[in-house]
Amino acid sequence: MSTTKQQAFLVPDPFILPIAVRAADIDDFGHVNNVVYLGWVARAAWAHSKALGFDFEAYRALDCGFVVTRHEIDYRAACPPDTTALIATWITHNDGRVRLRRRFQICLESTRETLAYAMTEFATIKISTGRACRMPVSFKTGYPANPDLESAFTDLR
Repeated sequence: MSTTKQQAFLVPDPFILPIAVRAADIDDFGHVNNVVYLGWVARAAWAHSKALGFDFEAYRALDCGFVVTRHEIDYRAACPPDTTALIATWITHNDGRVRLRRRFQICLESTRETLAYAMTEFATIKISTGRACRMPVSFKTGYPANPDLESAFTDLR
């Protein structure tokens, strides 16, 4: 097997969500449809948020939560049926005010081949009004960012 197929994650210490590819994920080309990847990164972000102690009940108690302002996905390889994808995520930016950025790497579990890289930007909103608001202190500290990782992803292009 080539070293490109056995690569490790791009940067260390990701939160990883394994996802079994379902028959409904497969399109007419015989691989995972590109819009499925968007759902996977959303699921991984939410699973990581919960692991950090921020489920929706925590958001409701704070009357504050994150909403998506931007998604970006760069596809590298097709994901075949009957496999498991590993969705890795890192928080690379948290301005402590309103904005947070996550980076993702989606790999095939069996080979570690990178299927896609993704990025999602979030902003905080007051749940009761739906309007932008400053993030609570618990979001500043509870969503720790590692901005040093950002260049590893921006250098991929």
